[in-house]
Amino acid sequence: MTNHNLFIALRQAFPSQLHDIAVETCCSSGQPLNYSWQDLDARSAQMANMLQGLQLPEGSRIAVQVEKSVEAMLLYLATLRAGFIFLPLNTAYQNAEIEYFVQNAEPAVFVCTPANLERIRPIAQQAGTQHVLTLGDDQTGTLLEQAAGHPTTQTPVSKQPDDVAAILYTSGTTGRSKGAMLTHGNLQSNAVMLKDYWGWKEGDVLIHALPIFHVHGLFVAIHAALINGSKMIWMAKFDPKAVIAAMPRATVFMGVPTLYVRMLAEPTLTRQQAQNMRLFIAGSAPLLIETFQEWQERTGHTILERYGMSETIMLTSNPYTADARNGSQSTRRGGTVGFALPGVQLRVVDDKGQPVPTGEIGNIQVQGPNVFKGYWRMPEKTKEEFTADGWFKTGDVGKIDTSNYVTIVGRSKDLIISGGYNVYPAEIESYINELPGVAESALIGVPHPDFGEVGVAVVIAKPGVMLDSEQILAAIKSQLANFKVPKCCFVAQELPRNTMGKVQKNVLRESYKHLFATATQ
Repeated sequence: MTNHNLFIALRQAFPSQLHDIAVETCCSSGQPLNYSWQDLDARSAQMANMLQGLQLPEGSRIAVQVEKSVEAMLLYLATLRAGFIFLPLNTAYQNAEIEYFVQNAEPAVFVCTPANLERIRPIAQQAGTQHVLTLGDDQTGTLLEQAAGHPTTQTPVSKQPDDVAAILYTSGTTGRSKGAMLTHGNLQSNAVMLKDYWGWKEGDVLIHALPIFHVHGLFVAIHAALINGSKMIWMAKFDPKAVIAAMPRATVFMGVPTLYVRMLAEPTLTRQQAQNMRLFIAGSAPLLIETFQEWQERTGHTILERYGMSETIMLTSNPYTADARNGSQSTRRGGTVGFALPGVQLRVVDDKGQPVPTGEIGNIQVQGPNVFKGYWRMPEKTKEEFTADGWFKTGDVGKIDTSNYVTIVGRSKDLIISGGYNVYPAEIESYINELPGVAESALIGVPHPDFGEVGVAVVIAKPGVMLDSEQILAAIKSQLANFKVPKCCFVAQELPRNTMGKVQKNVLRESYKHLFATATQ
């Protein structure tokens, strides 16, 4: 029987010269630190052997909340090799959020930073997690200590395409997070297809400056480099000056729109500095047409914008080269996310599920080998999010023009995307509404020149209560990841409502849309 473990496909793409540099990075002292392809293979094998030695039940979840490091990537590869399910968690998540994730996912292993061990261990153990290990971003931690004595070779556990490889939590409008189950087949099909579609070739070098706890940095970027046997210039955190300085030694960069805005603010970004680059890719949030055009003028490169989701990985992309389906006029168009990718079917329908005419706005639905298996332990929610004929309802609103370019014009359910991170108003509103003296709240997204969009809270006080907006923000800051905390909070007398009593968030967005017109960060 063929083994469809994703790691096998990634490992087969490693170059024949295993002692060549696979990842170039820096250690905590600032000194260069390189990892060869042999290092990636041997160290991930040690970690995989260690995990297998724990005698975990089949299908065990490995929850990981650590700072970005090459070792954290190796832990992901090791989890694949060992046949377990990888569960990455945003490093900004606080106790209340972590409690929900471990209670819902019931991970067998939780790996956290050494500094967070005393905070995380009781939460994880209370949920039944038997093994709590640590991993620092400076090559320290009990995970590495335990893995060190294990063999440097390992045979990947046999997997079928439909076996779950990872669970990514994505919040819903009810405020309850849902674990999207992505299979080995989902991830491999998307990686192989994007290698061809984006023109990856021998000698490509990727600048990796994204976090690795979500689809963009973990699956799209890492898989792309590994499945092409391409070296990565690895940056623990995004630094616009460092990325620009690395461009002459690289060919590909992936980032959220915020990163492009910040690089454009640097005088060192010039055509000469970017002349060795082959491709700049943007996603995870809308790219403003101003940013698209300014990048063209400054660098001579046209950003390739694409569209994907936690539940589907990549769905659409602007073309790398002229697309035969659309003739020689096929180019990367600002303000669009390009075409449905090969193997992906995409349709736009009205609220009754009927196709809308070309160019008209409707609800986007998709189908393909990249679409997730379902939500972890939520069969009813899974059923609700798929149509009777098997199409996934993305929750996004958009249109397809006569040339088949897809444009995302909005998001149903009031989702806010701030700096590439998803912020779900209902979740934040539930925290605000629990604060003393708060009668009701509404969270809206407004334009921001740096983050693309940020949250603004409008709060109504209970009769006779005086609320302080700064105290409200301070209170929820201790409970929520920083990217979820509203940039501003306003105490109002009432919220605008329609005749049915529903809060009119469109009216609120209009009222506050110029709030950050002159902001720079």
